[in-house]
Amino acid sequence: MSKNNLDTDDMRGLVWRLAIPSMLAQFISVFYSIVDRMYIGNISEIGDAALAGVGVCGPIVTLITSFAYLIGIGGAPLVSIRLGAKDEKGARRVLANAFMMMLVLAVVLTLASLLLKEQLLLWFGASEGIFSYANDYMSIYVLGTAFALIAAGMNQFIICQGFAKSGMASVALGAILNIILDPIFIFGFNMGVKGAALATVLSQMISAVFVLYLLFKKVPIRISFGDYDGTTMLRILMVGFTPFIIIAFDNVLIIALNMVLRKYGGGQTDMLLTCNTILQSFMLIITMPLGGITGGTQTILGFNIGARRPDRIFRAMKEIIILCVGFCATMFVAANVVPELFVGIFTKDSENIKLTVKMIQQYTLGVIPLAIQYELVDGLTGMGMTRFSIFCSIFRKTVYIGGVILIPMFSDIMNVFYAEPISDFAGTTMSIIVFLLFAKKKIEKTCKKVV
Repeated sequence: MSKNNLDTDDMRGLVWRLAIPSMLAQFISVFYSIVDRMYIGNISEIGDAALAGVGVCGPIVTLITSFAYLIGIGGAPLVSIRLGAKDEKGARRVLANAFMMMLVLAVVLTLASLLLKEQLLLWFGASEGIFSYANDYMSIYVLGTAFALIAAGMNQFIICQGFAKSGMASVALGAILNIILDPIFIFGFNMGVKGAALATVLSQMISAVFVLYLLFKKVPIRISFGDYDGTTMLRILMVGFTPFIIIAFDNVLIIALNMVLRKYGGGQTDMLLTCNTILQSFMLIITMPLGGITGGTQTILGFNIGARRPDRIFRAMKEIIILCVGFCATMFVAANVVPELFVGIFTKDSENIKLTVKMIQQYTLGVIPLAIQYELVDGLTGMGMTRFSIFCSIFRKTVYIGGVILIPMFSDIMNVFYAEPISDFAGTTMSIIVFLLFAKKKIEKTCKKVV
């Protein structure tokens, strides 16, 4: 394990050393998701319907994961801030409380998911033709809820201590194992979508065990028991509420889009849902690595707000934005030059390919400005300034929801995919205004306080 010095390392090199492993970890995670759906989409005779069914499960899976970030991203910035202020005892208290909260949450979510999964699937857009596939997948996936929460949420406490490569390794371990197990269960044991879900659960279990091993044995601030404190738990929830509501709101966006496609899709409803599943998979290639860059570098900002170093904070944010814009510009070119190569992985149907390519090109028109919005929202969250970040994020998503609802009422259903670039441009503009007029002054004021 190698650690980065958040206090003295050259900023550009530090940003790259923390951002790249985190970005690669998310790339690997997305690759597993793509391979998972690729195998499902190529199941003989039922591939397209099964893919649409698993696509409907996507928002539920993401919703479960959002609870991991409620605790993980809620607690990790607090650990970084305390380490920057040289308060190791306080950092250990945060981690102990976060781990206990994660265990309780895992039990509650598992029971709730088992009781409500069928109603959720219907609500999230599962039609009669694809419901059985969605139900098969979720029936197994929810049994691994505890592993999913621990693997995703507790990994944040490894990254926030400067061990970005170890954090990447934990993600890569689960993703690679899933890629290996998928064809074995789906085709070898002829389990179909149930096999895909089982492969995911087993992979998350191994990843969770590895994360716990690092947190109990390897990192400087380790999991301990006791010293539980209601104030600390409340603070974790307050900071974590922003990333939680952001990710949970992402589900609302997908749900709304699926519901609109069902309402206005006519005889093409299942085809549109299948193509939208592929589109959302492509968007994961953009948003998850982008979130890896901004999330992996949060620890720099949290540490230096604790250390009262505004110079290093603003330098870091500049370097992070440059990296994010470069990545999104590359993905914008790919979306407009070679989208067929990606779509062809999931389906061989020429009509599906043509329709999905059009969706991708519409949906990604605003990904370059989106890079700036991601860093401003995640960066402010990493410094504990959640009132600014949640406003900026909710503003963008509200614009999106408005577009999804209103556009199909007055034009062709395919124009609904322009709601995304409209919200990307509007959200980024608002985020820049909020940062320059309010958040920047708050950072400077906070750093002037006597420790």
